[in-house]
Amino acid sequence: MTLHTAPNSVEPTFAELFTPKLATVLRGGYTLRNLRADAVAGLTVAIVALPLSMAIAIASGASPAQGLYTAIIGGFLVSALGGSRFQIGGPAGAFIVLVAATVQAHGMDGLLLATVLSGIMLVAVGFLRLGTYIKFIPYPVTVGFTAGIAVIIFASQVKDLLGLSLSGVEPGPLLDKLPVLWAGLGTADTPTIIVAGATIATIAMLKHYRPHWPGMLVAVAGTAVAAVVLDMPVATIGTQFGGIPAGLPMPSLPEISIAKILAVLPSAVAFTLLGSIESLLSAVVADGMTGRRHRSNCELVAQGAANIASGLFGGICVTGTIARTATNVRAGAHGPVAGMLHALFLLVFVLVAAPLASFIPLASLAGVLAVVAWNMVEKPEISALLRSSRGDAAVLLVTFLLTIFRDLTEAIVVGFALGSVLFIHRMSKATAIEKHMPFVPEDRADSSNGGRKPYDEAAAGNPDVAVYRISGAFFFGAAASIATVLDQIADTHRALVIDFSAVPFLDSTAANTIEGMAHKAARKNVEVYLTGTTHDIRRDLFAQGIKPPLVHYARRIEDAVRKAGAE
Repeated sequence: MTLHTAPNSVEPTFAELFTPKLATVLRGGYTLRNLRADAVAGLTVAIVALPLSMAIAIASGASPAQGLYTAIIGGFLVSALGGSRFQIGGPAGAFIVLVAATVQAHGMDGLLLATVLSGIMLVAVGFLRLGTYIKFIPYPVTVGFTAGIAVIIFASQVKDLLGLSLSGVEPGPLLDKLPVLWAGLGTADTPTIIVAGATIATIAMLKHYRPHWPGMLVAVAGTAVAAVVLDMPVATIGTQFGGIPAGLPMPSLPEISIAKILAVLPSAVAFTLLGSIESLLSAVVADGMTGRRHRSNCELVAQGAANIASGLFGGICVTGTIARTATNVRAGAHGPVAGMLHALFLLVFVLVAAPLASFIPLASLAGVLAVVAWNMVEKPEISALLRSSRGDAAVLLVTFLLTIFRDLTEAIVVGFALGSVLFIHRMSKATAIEKHMPFVPEDRADSSNGGRKPYDEAAAGNPDVAVYRISGAFFFGAAASIATVLDQIADTHRALVIDFSAVPFLDSTAANTIEGMAHKAARKNVEVYLTGTTHDIRRDLFAQGIKPPLVHYARRIEDAVRKAGAE
C-alpha cells in the first residue's frame, strides 16, 4: 500500500519539531501517580547504569568518575531536552573503541574537545533536520558494526578478566593486540579469574532465575564484598584510580587551538555519526515497545547539548543507550522525568556513597562488559541475514570485518555504500518495460483479464503504433535497460506510446533517457506520446525540455492511440 501526502497538508512547524517531550508530557497533565512511576523507573535504570557507566569509562581509557559524570550530566539533559519520552542517555559500549583511540592519540584534553565539537555538530545536524535521513542506514550495517564493536569490547577486557601483566602498553588495534595478549597468558592471575568468573556467572544465573533483579549491580557488589572479606589480592578502583570524588567538578573549557581542533576533528565527526545512529536507533526501539513516536531532530539537538555539557564537566561521549532505555520502558516509566531522576539518583550515589566504589574489583567491571559484549551480538538477526540473501550477508560481513580490522567510521561508510548499491540493483530489477495489450476481445477474456476493456478494432488494428508501459521506479539504475528497449521500438514504428501510470517517480537520468529517445524518434519522424503522467512526473519531464512539439501528452493510452492513428 502506498501512502500519499494530501495536497493541502501543512509542514510541521519549528515548535512541533523541536519541542522537548518533557514539555509535551507536562502540558498533558502530570500527576503524583505519574511521578511515582517515573521515580521507580528512574531508580531501576540508575541501578543498571551505575556499574555500566564506570565499566565503559574504564574500558574507554577514562576514569570511572568520568563515566558517572557522563551519565549524570548527559543523562539529565538528554531526558530534559530530548524528543523521546523514554530515552536514557549516558556512556555507551559502542563508543569504547572510538573514545579509547582518541585518548591514545590526543590525550584526555583531546577527547574532551572532540566531545564538545561533536555536540556542536549534533546540534547543527538536528536544526538542519538531517535526523530524518540517518534512519536510512541499512539494517545489515547496524547489525554488522554492533557485532564488530562487541568483539573489540571483549578483546579489550581480556587483560582485566585474566589479570594479565603485559610487558608494555596494550595495543589498540585487534591484530596488534592479540599477539601481545597471547604472549602474556603465562601471567594470568587466579584470584582475578575467580572474581571475573563469579561476576559473569552471577549475572547469568540471576538473568535466568531472577530476571527482575539488577543482576549487574548484585554481581559487582557481591564480588566486591567477597574480595574485601577474603582479602583477595585483586586490582580495584581504589588501587587503580584512587577512588571516586564525592561530587561533580566545576565546568571548564578544554584546551582550544586551531591545530588541536583540526587534529581531533576526525574523531568528532566519528562521534557525531555514531552518536546519531545509536541515539535514533535507541529511540526507535523505545517507539516499538510503547507505540509512541519520537522527534528525531529534537533528539539530536538534545544529544548535542548533552555532549557539550558532558565535555565541559570532564565527561565522555553521551548517546542514547538501548539497554537502559528498554529497562526504563519495562520498569513502567511515564515520561522523561524518569530519565532525569535516574541522573539524580546517580548524583546521590556520588555525593553519599562514592568511597564504597573504591572496593569494586576491576575484574568485576570487566565481567560486566564481557556480558554486555555478548548481549550486543544480535545472534538471531545475524543468522537471519546470513540466510536471507547473498547481498545482505555480504553487507553484514564486510561491515563486521571492517569494524574489527579497520575503522568503525570506514565500516559504516562502506557498509552504507554497499547497501545502497544492493538497493539500487534490486530496484532496477523491479523496474520493467513491457508491451501493453489493453484491448482484449470479450469472447477471449478469462478470469485474469477482469479489469481490461473490450476489443477496439480502430485502436488495435494499427500495427504502426507501439504501446509500452513502464512499471516501477524509473531511475538511473534502470535507465540503461529501458533506453535500449525504447531505442529499438523507435526504429520500427511510426508512433510510440509510453505509459507512465505505473511509475511512482523518476529522476533526472530517467528524464534524460526519455529526452534522448524522443530526439532520436523525431529524427526518424516517429511521434512520441506520453500517457498516465502525474503532475510531479510531468513537471520533471518539462524541466528536462520534454514538452510539445518534441512529445505529445495524453491522459489515457486509448486517447494517444486514436490520436496517433488519426494523424
